[in-house]
Amino acid sequence: MSKSYDFGIESENRAVKYLVKSGYKILARNYRYLKAEIDIIALKKNILVVVEVKARSASIFGNPEDAVSSKKIKLLVLAADHFIQTRELNYDVRFDVITYVVEKQQWTQNHIENAFYSFE
Repeated sequence: MSKSYDFGIESENRAVKYLVKSGYKILARNYRYLKAEIDIIALKKNILVVVEVKARSASIFGNPEDAVSSKKIKLLVLAADHFIQTRELNYDVRFDVITYVVEKQQWTQNHIENAFYSFE
């Protein structure tokens, strides 16, 4: 696999470990619907949390969370709705972004709760 693919997998694995340690129950990873993919779907205190993981190998490339475009948000909402409807779930939904910046082999994490809202 490519270095960037491996970096993405490592970032998602770190996010899962962090979420589990923080009391989240992981329901799905890499959930796909049509052209959408949700990195992590988790549950905590009756809130379904849709998590997008973004990582950068250096801060000079900008903040990782800035890479979550309006198009990506629409796709995440679409896939989350499909996940909920097909499982007949009844939870409040929150959209989070977990970011990583790696500089000099040091990983810095930021968990942004309620990173954006769905008004659909």
